[in-house]
Amino acid sequence: MSKKYKGTNPIDVQNVSNQIQTLFNLNPSSSFTYSNLTKRIGLRKNNRPEIQNSVELILSSLKHEGIIDEVSTGIFKLNQSNLKFETGILDLNTSGNGFVTIIGFERDVFIGSNNINSALKGDTVKVLIHNRRGKGRMEGEIVEIVKRNKEAFVGILQIGKYSATLDADSKIPADIYIPLTKLNGAKAGQKVQVKITNWQTANNKLEAEVAVVLGNVGENETEMHAILVEYGLLYHFPKEVEDEADNIPEKISADEIKNRRDFRKTTTFTIDPADAKDFDDALSFKKLENGHYEIGIHIADVSHYVVPGSKLDNEAYSRATSVYLVDRVVPMLPEKLSNKVCSLRPNEEKLCFAAVFELDNEGQIYDEWYGRTIINSCRRFTYEEAQLVLETGEGDLKEELLTMNTIAKKMRAVRYKKGSISFDTREVKFYLDANGKPTGVYFKIAKDSNNLIEDYMLLANRKVAELVSGAIEKVTDKNKANAFVYRVHDSPNEDKLLAFSKFAKKFGYKLKTTGHLEIAKSLNEMLAEVKGKKEQNLMQTLAVRSMAKAIYTTKNIGHYGLAFEHYTHFTSPIRRYPDVLVHRILADYLESDEAKSLIKKAKEKLSNTTNNFTAAVLEPQCKHCSDREKLAAEAERSSIKYKQVEFMEDKVGKVFKATITGVTEYGMFAEIQENMCEGFIRLRDIQSDFYEFDENNYCVTGRRTKKNYRLGDEIFIKVKKANLPKKQLDFSLENDDF
Repeated sequence: MSKKYKGTNPIDVQNVSNQIQTLFNLNPSSSFTYSNLTKRIGLRKNNRPEIQNSVELILSSLKHEGIIDEVSTGIFKLNQSNLKFETGILDLNTSGNGFVTIIGFERDVFIGSNNINSALKGDTVKVLIHNRRGKGRMEGEIVEIVKRNKEAFVGILQIGKYSATLDADSKIPADIYIPLTKLNGAKAGQKVQVKITNWQTANNKLEAEVAVVLGNVGENETEMHAILVEYGLLYHFPKEVEDEADNIPEKISADEIKNRRDFRKTTTFTIDPADAKDFDDALSFKKLENGHYEIGIHIADVSHYVVPGSKLDNEAYSRATSVYLVDRVVPMLPEKLSNKVCSLRPNEEKLCFAAVFELDNEGQIYDEWYGRTIINSCRRFTYEEAQLVLETGEGDLKEELLTMNTIAKKMRAVRYKKGSISFDTREVKFYLDANGKPTGVYFKIAKDSNNLIEDYMLLANRKVAELVSGAIEKVTDKNKANAFVYRVHDSPNEDKLLAFSKFAKKFGYKLKTTGHLEIAKSLNEMLAEVKGKKEQNLMQTLAVRSMAKAIYTTKNIGHYGLAFEHYTHFTSPIRRYPDVLVHRILADYLESDEAKSLIKKAKEKLSNTTNNFTAAVLEPQCKHCSDREKLAAEAERSSIKYKQVEFMEDKVGKVFKATITGVTEYGMFAEIQENMCEGFIRLRDIQSDFYEFDENNYCVTGRRTKKNYRLGDEIFIKVKKANLPKKQLDFSLENDDF
């Protein structure tokens, strides 16, 4: 069809054919008649006989080639066998557009808001790929919802004359209505959890029923439980799980003690936050005759009590992590285990899994041992108490603490020299009254006591990973484990790193973007230089955002941020399920003759596990744990945001110094410097000029005045509104000159 049809106004047949094919490709699920086609591709109405002949020939040819089907007389549709379908997870942005992450695809598939088709964030969806956005980005439409991410939603109940609706906390691209017969005692204005009962109603509405009445809006218990429910996090344990935990004996048998290395007479202590109850780890210290030191990292032996396949184990795996909200901990294990049996409380005999090292003053390792131990901690330090000993050189266990701190600093220096990156970000904390209302804000800053514990936990995690990774190819017993749970951190995305480097340059900081050691060195220098400056929190936050996210996997690619070739999580099994898996796998390896030959002094027999530690089994568990970790972090951020807005409620109308932390086409995000509360300034509310978004220069610019507001600029803001139900702060610019 390369020739042109002659007539009064000849048409290019090949061009028309291409236009028709493009129209079908852009609308793969739509049907077209002859008149639809000619109208959509813009053919003029004159020369109708010739146009009709040409289009009919084109359609006949496309049908013959199998590109389109005639689904009914004179009605055509793209041949569905030529369509490309993929399955992935949907994410939604604030504009209502979606992005589907598909395994094996380098980039997400863009989904326009008109092609979401009632899917919600987190749903597993089937996508019809269009391939039409250019620059390697694909676009598609959702044709099927394979699995709903959630069927219950939280919001404020609004009751009308004929039905009720839900003002949902999270953005849902559909209205939720509840028949008055399905309120289950809920009252107007209360916060409730509803369950969707019908996804296919007309007018983009979802039908639901009230499942749980959470309570009155603004009450601390209501709001914290609402956050947990919103993220699918269970606060209470099922009765059968609690019963199983209650039946675990607290007394340690003599036979169990015989099977363990005894550290009860070795100086052992814990250092934890003042409000902690679940003590995962303890350190033992002994000076050796050769001048070296024996330092043990003893970790609560959760795997001794939580048996694979038990109700406790299934529940722990389902939760995968403890969740830390502003005012509470939602534990992975019932209190009987997390705060009592497993917790390494002072002056109590406790079972542990340990990594024990012989080191000199420089942190050089001369010997190592791994196995199950029994300890009796002689002192429980808070971080503040241990810090006082380190600063004054006086107090309980001063020799032990000072020596271990000196060694920790030497190990830290070596780690930084090898490319480890120092992310010392400030953590927001709140002073709460008896009702959970925030009365003040403070920041948690890591000091030597925090770093000391971190360095010995890093040592244990790294060496356990090295041990198992080194033994994995030497184990010939095919019934033993052949895979491991690694904690990996990929190298940073090149585009993100370049963008951050460009932004840092505007503040006078130089950041290299090639070579691991070069990047790490320049990043550490920048993070040290920025401390105490107005842009500190912004630069630290953007630095973290330029990095990849750490995950659990059986595929070891190393840990970029720590500069470790092998790394795992071994040191917190009370609050992290991957650590429980690592304990079980380590025990499995210590049972093999090949593994024992790699470890000096590995004498005792460990109880054998019967788990199937293959990549096929472990990899889905790793993904589940990574997903739950992300969910828990989102819930924690949501609780912090709620308390920040609650803290600012009585400060509406007050003026604060702030830093611009984000710019968009709609406005600017600004963070108050004295309390790190972030709010939004809408561009339409700035009266002095019409401001436009300049994406390339991280700023908004006044059309008339050419005044710029850039990312990182200091400004004065007035608190305009504190919307507690939506966890939003609205600011206005102070001294906005007209």
